[in-house]
Amino acid sequence: TAALIELGRLLKNDKAKNNNYLLLSFSGEELGLYGSKYWLEHPTVNITPNYMVNLDMVGRYDTAKKLTVGGYGTSPYWGQLFGQLSNNQLLLHFDSSGTGPSDHASFYRKDIPVLFFFTNSHSDYHKATDDWDKINYPAEVQIVRLVQKLVEGANDGGKLAFTPTRDK
Repeated sequence: TAALIELGRLLKNDKAKNNNYLLLSFSGEELGLYGSKYWLEHPTVNITPNYMVNLDMVGRYDTAKKLTVGGYGTSPYWGQLFGQLSNNQLLLHFDSSGTGPSDHASFYRKDIPVLFFFTNSHSDYHKATDDWDKINYPAEVQIVRLVQKLVEGANDGGKLAFTPTRDK
């Protein structure tokens, strides 16, 4: 949630103004992606999303596990954008698939390119022990800045081409 709020603050003052941005949080993911599926069937604004970036559990970055970037294969544009990024200090693991157990899968199933940022599971997942003192704040800032750079890179890309990927 903090990453989403910070991304919104950065985008408000950003030069990337060729697209509109919706910052959405969904509930019901673990029950079957209920929130994201519902929003796509009953959108609160009349738009067709160009792409979707999912920030799901991005606070516990660990160099041993890397930052997983899923959906890399859902548009050929993603490869171009990541190839242009420099000074990225995060270790990345790319997964081409657009499906998976998070809200980006609902968008992928509607032929919308997606990216899924995830710092991987941990022993505190869905437990009271998953608390603020375990967040890697410097890495979370880097992740948010990486997403901001991707948004800036896609600013002049027009409608992104969608590519189906393998299903999990």
